[in-house]
Amino acid sequence: MISYQPLWTTMKERGITKYQLIYHWGISSNTLRRMGHGEPISSSTLNELCLILNCEVQDILQFHATEEEMASINQRKEEISNFRTIKRKK
Repeated sequence: MISYQPLWTTMKERGITKYQLIYHWGISSNTLRRMGHGEPISSSTLNELCLILNCEVQDILQFHATEEEMASINQRKEEISNFRTIKRKK
């Protein structure tokens, strides 16, 4: 799961407000709303935020896999492994 919590901290440290991002830098209010709800944004927006805030990607977002995500990916890995094993036996 992607979290944008580091963004809000970075903005505070840099003295940049949501208002400034919207009205001075042209970041859409919908983008900030999406980030506030943990929804995806484009890599070009991420790039733009890094430039505006003079920071690295990790200063804007962080990734932590949920238990459900890990269970799903592990199941998929097992399916792929089983498929490869069956294919090799043929």
